[in-house]
Amino acid sequence: MENDVRNIPQKLYVLGHPVAHSKSPVMYNAVYAKLGFPWEYGLMDCETPAEAKAFLAARDFLSINITTPYKPEALAAATARAASAKLAHGANILVKKGDALIAFNTDGRGCVGYLERTGFSFNGAKVAVCGTGPTALAILHAAAIAGASEVLLLSRDKERAREVLDRYVDEFGTLAHATVDLQAAVDGHRSFLTAYDETAFKFGSYTTSTQAIAAADLVINATPLGMREGDPAPFDVSLFHEGQRAFDVVYAHGETAFAAGAKAAGCTFADGGGMLVAQAVATVQAVCDVSGIDCELSFDELFEIMANAAGFNV
Repeated sequence: MENDVRNIPQKLYVLGHPVAHSKSPVMYNAVYAKLGFPWEYGLMDCETPAEAKAFLAARDFLSINITTPYKPEALAAATARAASAKLAHGANILVKKGDALIAFNTDGRGCVGYLERTGFSFNGAKVAVCGTGPTALAILHAAAIAGASEVLLLSRDKERAREVLDRYVDEFGTLAHATVDLQAAVDGHRSFLTAYDETAFKFGSYTTSTQAIAAADLVINATPLGMREGDPAPFDVSLFHEGQRAFDVVYAHGETAFAAGAKAAGCTFADGGGMLVAQAVATVQAVCDVSGIDCELSFDELFEIMANAAGFNV
């Protein structure tokens, strides 16, 4: 078809600051080349919110991925928002369709999908998530949908964690009790209503929830700590112990204090490289779906192409 978007050159980007380290361009360009699309994916580093808002307002793209710190701005720029973006209060994907700009958040899906790919089961697990931003909320929500029995949201400030979690639970409850229960997109995961009813949602601070951190089956750092040299871990890493899983969303910044502590304690550890690939797969699927394109590659095929292009052994 002459006007088929797959046959027309398109601009796609990753928006954030900093983004020079991002593996996104090499991954997406590899996939779109494999699919035969004349699409070009690049970096869009905006140093200030004003620059980011101007870029978003211009809409000179088919789709963008959004990373720290512009997920809230991306959500605000959207004209339609998927439940994943609403609950996270931030979007990491915007896809343009006509006059509409549709927001998604695949951080949670990417994190959970990657960890399940490595053999971790969320069914009945206790999961502790460090951070109160959109990435943390997306992961918290995805863990509940995947079957976690308990999810703990952690912050430096206990009241901040309470405020963010209460808002999330209220909004989740509204969606869960809507006329139509939102079913899981992945076999074996819960519907919204089942996840809302069967998950224990808890909050705390890094200093008041030490026992809960030590008791968690999986501890996730969903904060930016580790992106700058000398950053500390979110909490006292002596709480780690053998048998735990530890996951850091940060990647390509050397060994973080969180990673070093987890490894020293004998935890099974992974950094954010695998999550990046898994959420990138979800991005390709979302862009194709919104654009009316039947993606010819499976999840595993997309994952392998993108992981190999980025040089990730995941």
